[in-house]
Amino acid sequence: MLLRAIMVCTLFFVLDKNRFDCVCSVFTVINRHTYLHIPSPHHKPPLLLSSLFQTALKMGQLFSLSKPPAPPSPKTTLEEDEEVEEADPPTFTNTEPKKSSSSPSLSPDDSLPILAKAKGHYYHPLSGPRILDACGGAGVSCIGHGREDVARIAYAQMKTCAYASHAHFQTTAAPKLSAWLVDSTGGHMRKVYLLCSGSEAVEAALKLSREYFLWAGEPRRVNVIARWESYHGTTLGSLAASGHVVRREPFEPMLAPVFHKIPACNPYRQRLAGESDAEFVVRKTAELEDVFQRLGPDTVAAVILEPVVGAALGCAPAVPGYLQAVKAICEEHGALLIFDEVMCGMGRTGTLHAWQQEAVVPDLQTIAKGFAGGYQPASALLVGAKVVEAMEHAGKTFTHGQTYQDHPVVAATALKLQEIIQGGNLLGNVQVQGQLLERLLRAKLGGHPNVGDIRGRGLFWGVEFVRDKATKEPFDPGLQVAQQVYRAAMRDFKVLVYHGQGCAGDGKGDHIMIMPAYNVGSRLVVDMVQRVAGAVDAAFGTKRC
Repeated sequence: MLLRAIMVCTLFFVLDKNRFDCVCSVFTVINRHTYLHIPSPHHKPPLLLSSLFQTALKMGQLFSLSKPPAPPSPKTTLEEDEEVEEADPPTFTNTEPKKSSSSPSLSPDDSLPILAKAKGHYYHPLSGPRILDACGGAGVSCIGHGREDVARIAYAQMKTCAYASHAHFQTTAAPKLSAWLVDSTGGHMRKVYLLCSGSEAVEAALKLSREYFLWAGEPRRVNVIARWESYHGTTLGSLAASGHVVRREPFEPMLAPVFHKIPACNPYRQRLAGESDAEFVVRKTAELEDVFQRLGPDTVAAVILEPVVGAALGCAPAVPGYLQAVKAICEEHGALLIFDEVMCGMGRTGTLHAWQQEAVVPDLQTIAKGFAGGYQPASALLVGAKVVEAMEHAGKTFTHGQTYQDHPVVAATALKLQEIIQGGNLLGNVQVQGQLLERLLRAKLGGHPNVGDIRGRGLFWGVEFVRDKATKEPFDPGLQVAQQVYRAAMRDFKVLVYHGQGCAGDGKGDHIMIMPAYNVGSRLVVDMVQRVAGAVDAAFGTKRC
């Protein structure tokens, strides 16, 4: 709703070319704090971009829609010791952070720090020490915060053309970005739909997989096969494809029955003793083949998966050969393969597209998060040659459109960010610093009695916690162990990590994720791991010799 309000107001702004003061407001706030991830009890996707919020506020002032509240004075801000729990020995009871009873709420959640700005690799709260960003919020911030060169591009595009309906006009920004994306895949992907969130991109991919088969004369293909311990988005279609038990649960009666699940590819919990990668892949793909046969191969439209699973499984790459085997089964039965690279793509794992490391080209691909690094809400659906050729042969267009599709400011900003990544060889840095991050995590946490697994790729690493290291028994979900580690990290070590639950299946299993920006240096990686290791020790009450 906030995004819709902002863009409607922006349309009014386009009608009055002299209203540059609202654009100046956006330029200022991008320089101060570009992206904020607002966590919730269910770890929902990002809910607030501060630059968008500030735009709405400024437009309200311009058009006298409402009188904005006076800026908070130091006396009305929460003090540091009121924002979080006091540092008690961890007992893993499910307690909530203390909330101020005397100060007014200035945040959607009184327990969350209120930021003055974010710059580089740090968040700067209104009070208290700065906080090291070790996870990019939700794996979003990939070149650090407050980049003036990116802000200037967004500002310039807003002055030139802040919004134009994709149904009526083309702007120069969106076609440039689309051409760059197609080229970045080596021409394997042929068409781009530029959108605003990962959920939107996945929703579009699911719809396009259905319409493709209508063009091909196979209307019976309506089923989609996905995996447990996966997450594809918060809208009903993308949530139905997801295998995240906790996030699905409140909406189960509303989720479409055409989505079917197979187990995740999780070697830590599923590999048998002495089983090789090749043997494991055979067993895993047999699970997929069984579902094809049960449903009827000619009724399956698509298989959707994350090449490296993010929030639901904690940075879990597929074992070698798995993606190739899944692709072969899809091709054998005529189904499409969708790669959800919303979290693991756009450089996060060391190549621009995660599938490039596996040499497995999907038919449809979704991207977001690192696409624009939080400087704008950007996502895209990339469409492969087979689907584009069917569309052209049928003389059809995709029956899909959104108000902010091909948004010029989103396009200009995302393209600038990708130019920075390519020009600075930041993907090479992701690989180098990712190797260092892995070594340090294994050295500092590998021997911890409650660390079961450390996994990942590039600058995308997860740490799974277990009650018993030998049996891999997870903690009782009610103890909220990963959240306890997150709180210790924020409270005692001033470092932000992403925390989640469900990686062991059925809502059980605790993990944290470390996902620093692509331009992080080795000294900061060392500092980051020391802080994270300290937080783990503090949460579990362990001491190092």
